[in-house]
Amino acid sequence: MVNYDTVESAREFFYKDKFAVNAGITLDELTEDKAVCSLKITDDHRNAYGGVMGGVIFTLADFAFAVLSNQIHQLTVAQQVSINYLSAPKGEKLIAEATCRKSGRTSSIVIVNVSDDTGRDVAQFVGTGFKLYME
Repeated sequence: MVNYDTVESAREFFYKDKFAVNAGITLDELTEDKAVCSLKITDDHRNAYGGVMGGVIFTLADFAFAVLSNQIHQLTVAQQVSINYLSAPKGEKLIAEATCRKSGRTSSIVIVNVSDDTGRDVAQFVGTGFKLYME
C-alpha cells in the first residue's frame, strides 16, 4: 500500500519533522520500495575533532527509515533500530538509501545504507517498524 502519491506530498508531510529539517535533511526520492534522503555537511554537523557527529548520520538514516516505513504503511513507528558506523565521511554530502527487506502484517524491516558523495560507505542502519492500525 503506497501512502504518498508523489514525493512532493511526502515532503509536505515530513517537513513537519523539524529536527531533521533544521539539520538540513532533504527527501530526494520516494517510490513504493525505496526512499533516498540527503544532507549537505556543514560545520554545524562536526564534532570537536572535525568529524561528522554520529548523531547526524543516525538522524539522516532514521529519517529515511521513517519516510519509507510510512510509505509502506501509515502509521508505522520504530520498534527497534541499530546502526553500524563503517567509515568517516570524506565528501561534502551524505546520502541515505532506505529499502524494504520485509513487510509483514504487523512489522517491517528496513535497511538504510548511508554513503557520502564520493561513494564511501559510511553506515548501515537496520530498523524494525511496528505498524499501528488506525481505527
